[in-house]
Amino acid sequence: MTPMDQPGLGHNQTDDVDAIEAAAKSHLIQPWEGISNLGDSVRTVVETGGGIYVTDAHGNKLIDGPGGMWCVQIGHGNREMADAIADQVMALPYNSPWNTTSTPAAKLAEKIAELTPGDLNRIFFTTGGSTAVDSALRFVHMFNNALGRPEKKQVIARKKGYHGSTYLSASCSGKERDKTFFDFAEDLVTHISAPSPYHRPDGMTVEAYLDFLIDELEQTIQSIGPDKIAVFIAEPILASGGVFIPPKGYHQRTLEVCRKHDILYISDEVVTAFGRLGHWFASEDEFGITPDIITFAKGVTSGYQPLGGFAISEAVIDRIKDAGHDAVTYSNGYTYSGHPVCCAAALKNIEIIARDGILEHVREIAPYFQARLKELEDLPIVGEVRGVGLMASLECVANQDTKASLEMDRDVGNRIDAHCQELGLIVRPLVNMCVMSPPLIITRAEIDTMVDILRKGIEATMRDLEAEGIWKPA
Repeated sequence: MTPMDQPGLGHNQTDDVDAIEAAAKSHLIQPWEGISNLGDSVRTVVETGGGIYVTDAHGNKLIDGPGGMWCVQIGHGNREMADAIADQVMALPYNSPWNTTSTPAAKLAEKIAELTPGDLNRIFFTTGGSTAVDSALRFVHMFNNALGRPEKKQVIARKKGYHGSTYLSASCSGKERDKTFFDFAEDLVTHISAPSPYHRPDGMTVEAYLDFLIDELEQTIQSIGPDKIAVFIAEPILASGGVFIPPKGYHQRTLEVCRKHDILYISDEVVTAFGRLGHWFASEDEFGITPDIITFAKGVTSGYQPLGGFAISEAVIDRIKDAGHDAVTYSNGYTYSGHPVCCAAALKNIEIIARDGILEHVREIAPYFQARLKELEDLPIVGEVRGVGLMASLECVANQDTKASLEMDRDVGNRIDAHCQELGLIVRPLVNMCVMSPPLIITRAEIDTMVDILRKGIEATMRDLEAEGIWKPA
C-alpha cells in the first residue's frame, strides 16, 4: 500500500500560480458554482498527490479528507495504476461499444459479477455515477414497458438523498438546496423521509422511528397505487446528504415492502461500494439485502479514470425474456460505455485492493477512525458525529440539547474548511456539516493528525462565530 512519493505529475513548476487562478476565475465553471458571483474567487488549485495527501499550487501539503469525492480508495500517485493506464492507452485507447467490445470491458464485467451479491451478474458500464443511475432507471422503465405495464413508472426516493446530476437522476435526488432554480421530473418522483435517527421527533424511540419510516413507505405506495410505482431507489447510507445512517433493519424492511408490491429495488452504491465500508459491495455484507440493481462508480477506479455502471439481477432479465417480445432493445448507451482504458484502470484497482488487503484494513481501522472523530462531540458546536467504515459526517448546531441550527449554518462548513486548509487538511463542507472520507490506505497516525487538525479548525470557527456575535456556548 506504499504510494508513489511526491512530487507527482502536475503542471510545469514554472507555471505562474496567479495566471492559473486567473484562468480559472475567467473561464472555468465548476460543479455547484454560484453564478451571481462567478469569477470572484477560485477554489484551491491542487497540483500533485501522493498517498492520502495532495499539494496545492502554492506548495502546501494537505490531507485529502474527502478522498477526492468519496473515491480515491488506493490513494494518490499509485505507480502501478499509472502504468496499467498507460499500457492500455498504447494497446487500445478506444473502441466503439456499438459494434465492438474490448478485453478489459469483458474481464471487468466478469470480475464485478463475481463480487456482487446474489444473481446480479449482468453489468452495464457508463461514464460515472449520474449516468449509472440514469441508465438503471431507464432500464426499469423499459422493463415495465416490456411486461405490458406502461403505467408502472413512478419512482420513490428519499429526501436528503443524492443520485446524480442528469435530469432523471437529479429528479430522484432529495437535497433541498440543490433544487433551487432547476426543473425536475416532479410528476415522476415522490420523496419520502430521510432515515436520520438523530433528527427523529423528540421522545420517539429508534424502534418506533423505524416503524414510522416503513409505514410512511407503505402509505406512500398505497396513495400512489402499487400498479403505478416501478422502483424504490436508496443509498445504503445517504452520503452527500450528510452521511445519514438508517436504523438497523431499515433496508431489509423496505425491501420486503417492495417485494410485496412488485416494485424493483435499486441500491445506489456509488459511494459505498469498492471498500468504503470494508466490502466490495455493502448491500448484502453490511445491510443484509440483495437488491434487484446495484449502481456503482467512484471507487471502482479509485478516481483514476471516469467509470460507472450498474449490475442487474438475472431474474429481472429473465422476466423480460419470458414476456415473449422478440425485439426488446435496451437503446441506451454512451460513446464511452465500457471504455477500455477506464476498464483497465478498474481491473488494476480491484487487483490492488484485493492483493494489499485494503478491505481488511478498512474493517480493522474503521472503529478507530469513528472513535477518534466521535471525540469531537465534546465541542459545544458539534451536535453529532456519525459514520460507518471510512465515511463520517460531523453536524454543527447552535445548541447540543435542542439541536437548533445556527443562524448562518450555510457557512459553518466553509469556515471550518478554510481554517483546516490553513492547517493542512481539506474538509468537504456541506452547509453545517463536514464530511470525511479519506483514502482507504490511511493509517492510525494519519487519522490522529487529521482529527487533531479538524478539532483546531472547529475551535477556530467557534472563536470566529463568538467574536462576531453569531453564536455562543450554551
